[in-house]
Amino acid sequence: MTLARRSGLPVRRLLLGALGLVLLALLWEAYKFLGPTDGVVVGGVTVFPRTSDLAMPHLWVMAERIVQPVTGAVSAVPLWQAVLSAALFTLGIAAVGWLVGVSVGLALALLMQRFRLAQSAILPWIILSQTVPLIAIAPLVRRWGAQIEFGSFSWESWMSVALIASYLAFFPVSVGALRGLGSPEAHHVDLMQCYAAGWWTTLWRLRLPASVGYLLPALRLAAASAVIGSVVAEVSIGLRGGIGRLIVEYAGAASSDPGKPWAPIFGSVLVGLVAAGFVALLGLVLRRFRRGEVSA
Repeated sequence: MTLARRSGLPVRRLLLGALGLVLLALLWEAYKFLGPTDGVVVGGVTVFPRTSDLAMPHLWVMAERIVQPVTGAVSAVPLWQAVLSAALFTLGIAAVGWLVGVSVGLALALLMQRFRLAQSAILPWIILSQTVPLIAIAPLVRRWGAQIEFGSFSWESWMSVALIASYLAFFPVSVGALRGLGSPEAHHVDLMQCYAAGWWTTLWRLRLPASVGYLLPALRLAAASAVIGSVVAEVSIGLRGGIGRLIVEYAGAASSDPGKPWAPIFGSVLVGLVAAGFVALLGLVLRRFRRGEVSA
Protein backbone atom coordinates (compact mmCIF):
# COMPACT_ATOMS: atom_id res chain seq x y z
CA MET A 1 0.00 0.00 0.00
CA THR A 2 2.81 2.40 0.89
CA LEU A 3 4.69 1.69 -2.35
CA ALA A 4 1.54 2.20 -4.36
CA ARG A 5 0.94 5.55 -2.71
CA ARG A 6 4.50 6.65 -3.35
CA SER A 7 4.36 5.59 -7.01
CA GLY A 8 1.14 7.52 -7.53
CA LEU A 9 2.37 10.65 -5.78
CA PRO A 10 4.30 12.16 -8.76
CA VAL A 11 1.33 11.56 -11.06
CA ARG A 12 -0.99 13.22 -8.57
CA ARG A 13 1.31 16.23 -8.30
CA LEU A 14 1.45 16.56 -12.09
CA LEU A 15 -2.33 16.40 -12.33
CA LEU A 16 -2.74 18.99 -9.59
CA GLY A 17 -0.21 21.23 -11.31
CA ALA A 18 -2.04 20.91 -14.63
CA LEU A 19 -5.34 21.59 -12.89
CA GLY A 20 -3.87 24.72 -11.34
CA LEU A 21 -2.81 26.00 -14.77
CA VAL A 22 -6.29 25.33 -16.18
CA LEU A 23 -7.93 27.18 -13.28
CA LEU A 24 -5.53 30.09 -13.73
CA ALA A 25 -6.39 30.27 -17.43
CA LEU A 26 -10.12 30.18 -16.68
CA LEU A 27 -9.71 32.88 -14.04
CA TRP A 28 -7.83 35.06 -16.53
CA GLU A 29 -10.52 34.79 -19.18
CA ALA A 30 -13.34 35.16 -16.65
CA TYR A 31 -11.92 38.39 -15.28
CA LYS A 32 -11.32 39.71 -18.80
CA PHE A 33 -14.93 39.00 -19.66
CA LEU A 34 -16.49 40.32 -16.45
CA GLY A 35 -14.00 42.96 -15.31
CA PRO A 36 -14.26 46.66 -16.21
CA THR A 37 -12.19 47.98 -19.09
CA ASP A 38 -10.44 50.57 -16.92
CA GLY A 39 -9.85 48.12 -14.07
CA VAL A 40 -11.05 48.31 -10.49
CA VAL A 41 -10.01 51.59 -8.86
CA VAL A 42 -10.44 52.15 -5.12
CA GLY A 43 -9.51 55.51 -3.68
CA GLY A 44 -7.54 56.46 -6.76
CA VAL A 45 -5.50 53.25 -6.61
CA THR A 46 -5.90 50.56 -9.27
CA VAL A 47 -6.60 47.37 -7.36
CA PHE A 48 -7.27 45.10 -10.33
CA PRO A 49 -5.79 45.60 -13.81
CA ARG A 50 -7.55 46.84 -16.91
CA THR A 51 -9.22 44.30 -19.16
CA SER A 52 -8.63 45.99 -22.51
CA ASP A 53 -7.07 43.97 -25.32
CA LEU A 54 -3.87 45.99 -25.06
CA ALA A 55 -3.42 45.55 -21.31
CA MET A 56 -4.84 42.05 -20.98
CA PRO A 57 -4.96 40.09 -24.26
CA HIS A 58 -6.75 36.79 -24.60
CA LEU A 59 -4.73 33.64 -24.06
CA TRP A 60 -5.28 32.52 -27.63
CA VAL A 61 -3.85 35.84 -28.85
CA MET A 62 -0.65 35.09 -26.91
CA ALA A 63 -0.56 31.53 -28.28
CA GLU A 64 -1.02 32.71 -31.87
CA ARG A 65 1.64 35.40 -31.51
CA ILE A 66 4.30 33.10 -30.17
CA VAL A 67 4.35 31.01 -33.38
CA GLN A 68 4.58 34.08 -35.61
CA PRO A 69 7.85 35.80 -36.64
CA VAL A 70 9.39 38.30 -34.25
CA THR A 71 9.11 41.11 -36.80
CA GLY A 72 7.78 41.54 -40.29
CA ALA A 73 11.21 41.06 -41.85
CA VAL A 74 11.65 38.18 -44.27
CA SER A 75 14.59 36.75 -42.31
CA ALA A 76 12.88 37.06 -38.92
CA VAL A 77 12.81 33.90 -36.81
CA PRO A 78 9.66 32.70 -35.03
CA LEU A 79 9.00 34.38 -31.71
CA TRP A 80 9.17 31.11 -29.79
CA GLN A 81 12.65 30.46 -31.20
CA ALA A 82 13.93 33.87 -30.08
CA VAL A 83 12.41 33.40 -26.63
CA LEU A 84 13.80 29.87 -26.32
CA SER A 85 17.30 31.04 -27.27
CA ALA A 86 17.13 33.84 -24.70
CA ALA A 87 15.74 31.45 -22.06
CA LEU A 88 18.63 29.03 -22.60
CA PHE A 89 21.10 31.89 -22.31
CA THR A 90 19.58 33.00 -19.00
CA LEU A 91 19.32 29.41 -17.79
CA GLY A 92 23.04 28.89 -18.36
CA ILE A 93 23.93 32.01 -16.39
CA ALA A 94 21.51 31.08 -13.60
CA ALA A 95 23.05 27.60 -13.44
CA VAL A 96 26.52 29.05 -12.97
CA GLY A 97 25.21 31.40 -10.30
CA TRP A 98 23.38 28.54 -8.59
CA LEU A 99 26.50 26.36 -8.50
CA VAL A 100 28.63 29.18 -7.10
CA GLY A 101 25.95 30.13 -4.58
CA VAL A 102 25.47 26.54 -3.42
CA SER A 103 29.23 26.05 -3.05
CA VAL A 104 29.66 29.25 -1.04
CA GLY A 105 26.56 28.54 1.06
CA LEU A 106 27.70 25.03 1.94
CA ALA A 107 31.20 26.23 2.76
CA LEU A 108 29.84 28.91 5.09
CA ALA A 109 27.46 26.42 6.72
CA LEU A 110 30.30 23.98 7.35
CA LEU A 111 32.45 26.73 8.80
CA MET A 112 29.68 27.97 11.08
CA GLN A 113 28.80 24.46 12.22
CA ARG A 114 32.42 23.63 12.97
CA PHE A 115 33.19 26.81 14.91
CA ARG A 116 30.56 28.43 17.11
CA LEU A 117 32.51 31.69 17.07
CA ALA A 118 32.32 31.74 13.26
CA GLN A 119 28.55 31.31 13.44
CA SER A 120 28.19 34.25 15.80
CA ALA A 121 30.42 36.39 13.59
CA ILE A 122 29.19 35.41 10.10
CA LEU A 123 25.48 34.61 10.39
CA PRO A 124 24.33 38.21 11.11
CA TRP A 125 26.24 39.42 8.06
CA ILE A 126 24.69 36.71 5.90
CA ILE A 127 21.23 37.86 6.93
CA LEU A 128 22.16 41.52 6.51
CA SER A 129 23.47 40.89 2.99
CA GLN A 130 19.97 40.16 1.73
CA THR A 131 18.73 43.63 2.66
CA VAL A 132 20.84 45.30 -0.05
CA PRO A 133 18.72 46.25 -3.11
CA LEU A 134 19.68 44.10 -6.06
CA ILE A 135 19.12 46.83 -8.63
CA ALA A 136 21.52 49.09 -6.76
CA ILE A 137 24.45 46.68 -6.63
CA ALA A 138 24.15 45.27 -10.17
CA PRO A 139 25.82 48.25 -11.94
CA LEU A 140 28.50 48.33 -9.24
CA VAL A 141 29.32 44.66 -9.74
CA ARG A 142 29.64 45.22 -13.47
CA ARG A 143 31.88 48.26 -12.96
CA TRP A 144 34.13 46.44 -10.49
CA GLY A 145 34.28 43.37 -12.69
CA ALA A 146 35.34 45.41 -15.71
CA GLN A 147 38.49 46.39 -13.80
CA ILE A 148 39.57 42.78 -13.26
CA GLU A 149 42.24 41.52 -15.64
CA PHE A 150 44.58 38.55 -15.23
CA GLY A 151 46.73 38.11 -18.29
CA SER A 152 44.46 37.14 -21.16
CA PHE A 153 41.47 36.80 -18.86
CA SER A 154 38.94 39.62 -18.97
CA TRP A 155 35.72 39.98 -17.00
CA GLU A 156 32.61 39.70 -19.14
CA SER A 157 29.15 41.08 -18.49
CA TRP A 158 27.53 37.65 -18.09
CA MET A 159 29.91 36.95 -15.22
CA SER A 160 28.49 39.93 -13.36
CA VAL A 161 25.00 38.52 -13.83
CA ALA A 162 26.12 35.09 -12.59
CA LEU A 163 27.78 36.69 -9.56
CA ILE A 164 24.59 38.52 -8.68
CA ALA A 165 22.61 35.30 -9.10
CA SER A 166 25.00 33.53 -6.73
CA TYR A 167 24.64 36.43 -4.29
CA LEU A 168 20.94 35.64 -3.98
CA ALA A 169 21.38 31.86 -4.10
CA PHE A 170 23.90 31.40 -1.30
CA PHE A 171 21.65 32.74 1.46
CA PRO A 172 18.98 29.97 1.64
CA VAL A 173 21.66 27.31 1.21
CA SER A 174 23.83 28.61 4.02
CA VAL A 175 20.90 28.93 6.43
CA GLY A 176 19.23 25.64 5.43
CA ALA A 177 22.48 23.68 5.49
CA LEU A 178 23.37 25.13 8.90
CA ARG A 179 20.02 23.99 10.29
CA GLY A 180 20.44 20.59 8.71
CA LEU A 181 23.97 20.03 9.93
CA GLY A 182 22.84 20.79 13.46
CA SER A 183 19.72 18.64 13.25
CA PRO A 184 21.07 15.26 14.49
CA GLU A 185 19.94 14.47 18.01
CA ALA A 186 22.43 14.69 20.83
CA HIS A 187 22.49 10.95 21.53
CA HIS A 188 23.39 10.27 17.87
CA VAL A 189 26.33 12.66 18.11
CA ASP A 190 27.34 11.08 21.43
CA LEU A 191 27.25 7.66 19.79
CA MET A 192 29.65 8.81 17.08
CA GLN A 193 31.96 10.14 19.79
CA CYS A 194 31.80 6.80 21.56
CA TYR A 195 33.00 5.19 18.33
CA ALA A 196 35.94 7.65 18.38
CA ALA A 197 34.70 9.15 15.09
CA GLY A 198 36.33 12.44 14.18
CA TRP A 199 34.59 15.57 12.95
CA TRP A 200 34.92 14.66 9.27
CA THR A 201 33.59 11.14 9.83
CA THR A 202 30.67 12.48 11.84
CA LEU A 203 30.01 15.02 9.11
CA TRP A 204 30.03 12.45 6.32
CA ARG A 205 28.19 9.67 8.14
CA LEU A 206 25.71 11.62 10.26
CA ARG A 207 25.38 15.34 9.67
CA LEU A 208 25.27 15.45 5.86
CA PRO A 209 22.65 12.67 5.54
CA ALA A 210 20.57 14.31 8.26
CA SER A 211 20.74 17.69 6.49
CA VAL A 212 19.16 16.49 3.23
CA GLY A 213 15.63 17.15 4.47
CA TYR A 214 16.62 20.75 5.19
CA LEU A 215 18.93 21.21 2.22
CA LEU A 216 16.56 20.26 -0.60
CA PRO A 217 14.03 23.03 0.14
CA ALA A 218 16.96 25.43 0.41
CA LEU A 219 18.25 24.30 -2.97
CA ARG A 220 14.82 24.96 -4.50
CA LEU A 221 14.81 28.45 -3.04
CA ALA A 222 18.35 28.97 -4.31
CA ALA A 223 17.35 27.87 -7.82
CA ALA A 224 14.42 30.29 -7.88
CA SER A 225 16.59 33.08 -6.46
CA ALA A 226 19.27 32.45 -9.08
CA VAL A 227 16.73 32.73 -11.90
CA ILE A 228 15.23 35.92 -10.45
CA GLY A 229 18.67 37.39 -9.89
CA SER A 230 19.73 36.60 -13.45
CA VAL A 231 16.65 38.18 -15.02
CA VAL A 232 16.82 41.33 -12.85
CA ALA A 233 20.58 41.69 -13.33
CA GLU A 234 20.25 41.39 -17.11
CA VAL A 235 17.82 44.30 -17.03
CA SER A 236 19.95 46.34 -14.62
CA ILE A 237 23.23 46.09 -16.50
CA GLY A 238 21.74 45.91 -19.99
CA LEU A 239 23.08 42.47 -20.91
CA ARG A 240 21.78 41.40 -24.31
CA GLY A 241 20.87 37.85 -25.24
CA GLY A 242 18.95 36.91 -22.10
CA ILE A 243 15.30 36.74 -21.23
CA GLY A 244 15.49 39.81 -18.98
CA ARG A 245 16.62 42.08 -21.78
CA LEU A 246 13.99 40.57 -24.06
CA ILE A 247 11.25 41.48 -21.58
CA VAL A 248 12.34 45.13 -21.69
CA GLU A 249 12.66 45.21 -25.48
CA TYR A 250 9.30 43.59 -26.16
CA ALA A 251 7.50 45.71 -23.59
CA GLY A 252 7.83 48.65 -25.95
CA ALA A 253 5.66 46.85 -28.51
CA ALA A 254 2.73 46.36 -26.14
CA SER A 255 0.71 49.22 -27.62
CA SER A 256 0.73 47.81 -31.15
CA ASP A 257 1.42 44.13 -30.50
CA PRO A 258 -0.15 43.14 -27.15
CA GLY A 259 0.65 39.43 -27.40
CA LYS A 260 4.39 39.89 -27.96
CA PRO A 261 5.49 41.11 -24.48
CA TRP A 262 3.99 37.99 -22.87
CA ALA A 263 6.27 35.62 -24.77
CA PRO A 264 9.47 36.41 -22.79
CA ILE A 265 7.43 36.33 -19.57
CA PHE A 266 6.44 32.76 -20.39
CA GLY A 267 10.09 32.14 -21.22
CA SER A 268 11.18 33.25 -17.75
CA VAL A 269 8.54 30.96 -16.25
CA LEU A 270 10.00 28.12 -18.31
CA VAL A 271 13.48 28.87 -16.96
CA GLY A 272 12.14 28.70 -13.41
CA LEU A 273 10.37 25.40 -14.08
CA VAL A 274 13.52 23.86 -15.53
CA ALA A 275 15.54 25.00 -12.51
CA ALA A 276 12.96 23.59 -10.11
CA GLY A 277 12.80 20.37 -12.11
CA PHE A 278 16.56 19.90 -11.82
CA VAL A 279 16.38 20.20 -8.04
CA ALA A 280 13.47 17.73 -8.06
CA LEU A 281 15.64 15.23 -9.95
CA LEU A 282 18.38 15.80 -7.40
CA GLY A 283 15.83 15.01 -4.72
CA LEU A 284 15.08 11.68 -6.42
CA VAL A 285 18.77 10.80 -6.30
CA LEU A 286 18.82 11.59 -2.57
CA ARG A 287 15.44 10.05 -1.78
CA ARG A 288 16.93 7.46 0.57
CA PHE A 289 17.89 10.33 2.91
CA ARG A 290 14.55 12.19 2.58
CA ARG A 291 12.90 11.01 5.77
CA GLY A 292 11.17 14.36 6.01
CA GLU A 293 11.66 17.83 4.61
CA VAL A 294 11.62 20.98 6.66
CA SER A 295 10.84 24.34 5.11
CA ALA A 296 13.95 26.46 4.77
